[in-house]
Amino acid sequence: NARLAAFLTTAVAAAVLFTALARRDFTFQYVAEHTSKSLPLGYALSAFWGGQEGSLLLWLLILSGYSALAVWLNRRTRDLVVWVVPVLGLVATFFAFMLCFVSSPFAVAPAPADGAGMVPSLQNPYMLAHPPMLYLGYVGLTIPFAFGMGALLSRQTDERWIILTRRWTLAAWTFLGVGQLLGAHWAYTEIGWGGYYAWDPVENAALMPWLAATAFLHSVMIQEKRGMLKVWNMVLVALAFLLSIFGTFLTRSGVVNSIHSFSQSPLGGWFLGFIAVMTVFSVGLIYIRLPLLRARTKLESLVSREATFLYNNLLLVALCLTILWGVMFPLLTQAVRGETRSVSKPYYDFFLHTFGLPLLLLMGIGPLVAWRRASLRALGKTFVIPLIAATVTGVALIAVGLDSSLPGLLTYTFSAFVAASIVLEFWRGTSARRAIAGESVPRAFGSLVARNRRRYGGYIVHAAIVLLAIGIAGSSAYQTVREPAHGLKPGQSMEIAGYTLTYVGLSTRQEADAQATRATVDVSRGGHHVTTLHPGKNWYPVEQQTSNEVSIYHDPRNLGDLFTIADQIDAKSQILFLKVLVKPLVNLVWLAGFVFVLGSVVAMWPDAVEQRRLAERYEPAAVSAGL
Repeated sequence: NARLAAFLTTAVAAAVLFTALARRDFTFQYVAEHTSKSLPLGYALSAFWGGQEGSLLLWLLILSGYSALAVWLNRRTRDLVVWVVPVLGLVATFFAFMLCFVSSPFAVAPAPADGAGMVPSLQNPYMLAHPPMLYLGYVGLTIPFAFGMGALLSRQTDERWIILTRRWTLAAWTFLGVGQLLGAHWAYTEIGWGGYYAWDPVENAALMPWLAATAFLHSVMIQEKRGMLKVWNMVLVALAFLLSIFGTFLTRSGVVNSIHSFSQSPLGGWFLGFIAVMTVFSVGLIYIRLPLLRARTKLESLVSREATFLYNNLLLVALCLTILWGVMFPLLTQAVRGETRSVSKPYYDFFLHTFGLPLLLLMGIGPLVAWRRASLRALGKTFVIPLIAATVTGVALIAVGLDSSLPGLLTYTFSAFVAASIVLEFWRGTSARRAIAGESVPRAFGSLVARNRRRYGGYIVHAAIVLLAIGIAGSSAYQTVREPAHGLKPGQSMEIAGYTLTYVGLSTRQEADAQATRATVDVSRGGHHVTTLHPGKNWYPVEQQTSNEVSIYHDPRNLGDLFTIADQIDAKSQILFLKVLVKPLVNLVWLAGFVFVLGSVVAMWPDAVEQRRLAERYEPAAVSAGL
């Protein structure tokens, strides 16, 4: 009842702030600092999470809503939930304290004539979706953490807490993944630098808990199937939660230099203290309950599905920790030496290749390996088709001259192996269904997925990761960049990757809250007109800032983009300094997002067969509460 009441009261506070933003009530300092009279209504409402205080309120709103729903759904498992509620309450109390006494969005002052407006880069439709999606993921990781700690507090260390929170974990993981892709596309189309991920500290802050949650989702299958890795799973669920709080600390404290982070604030010390308390609480509780976390079985062979999942986990955690070190390095050097030193893109790229490529390969190996123990002969027969696919792909790429980048070549080759293994698994399953039930291929395929949603939903997610890997490799390792040293005058042209870009002239127009200047650039290929692009800049008088406005042509031939940036514009002389990038296969990155959502939904969809199987293992009350 207290958790439900906390949600209702937080919802009232959120409604007050939304109303103030919609009415542009500048007596609220928060409204005056983040909106203006000329700001469109949608962006004014998005200022709810556009500032430090409002984003904390959003954190508490989602947490209190999640908590009330999770407790209500699992109300029949009172012996466990009675320990879960205090953990959820502890986290909610911290954020409520911060909002009431440290950083409140309800401070008032005499209203100015107009507000300060919103940073131009935030005036984008993605502002309405990207931050809330990330918050749904960040906050969602609190639920499995609370149930894990509740299981330790109640001494119920079987697999029930995992079953009750599996869909919560999947949902939070999906929100985090989709949120990052939305942010990547936002950066790609808005900031005007030609990329979608820059290893920015706050970007990394969202990636780290997603990696930890990915490891957790894989390792819990081993605990459910074989009763192993109980301690490891508790560590992973705590790590994912703590990294989500750490990411909030990075964004809210202003201790890192990032386009995503807010200015210096008094929140840093409070968040560090809370992280320290929750770390001591989690580690201490896991240590005390170690006797209850002993595995029922042991790893029988290094060549088994359990072993591949374990290798997968180790690589994911290693990648996560190396990113964490890269994020913390500037903070540590500042604290120890008094000077800030940071690691650059080559550091992250090195470890992405070192740990990411083996992870990609393991995605194809794991599903083909048997549980407990696999013979080398059986593996040889199983891997024939994927190995042939990988070999043919690698040889073909070398033959056409795409071997200039070794990481890119390996990514394509390993992706072919994984794709072949996924197709092979679906083909085998569909063939078996046809043999058993005599169904047509489409019906057998549908029945296969419907009866094994968790397994085949996971394969669809793996397919999304393959698309993502190919898109990243193509758009980074094989991109072409051209930036002429001298500006273009109207009528002049430039060449890049078979395209001819002709600069026609400039135009200016007045928008609702900005003055827009656009260049007109005709694009042709092989003497034939392809499209007309309009890169330019916006000037925001209220904010006194200028933003780049890129223009992109999506080329269906290579699933890539012709990306144009107006680096400099001289309105008097009409000279344009144009930067152009050709990014092959980049649209596979965005397609991967849709496939990722499809696979996640399939994996989360209620499965009657799975529920019956669980009913045989646990009491009916526990299973029905986990729906």
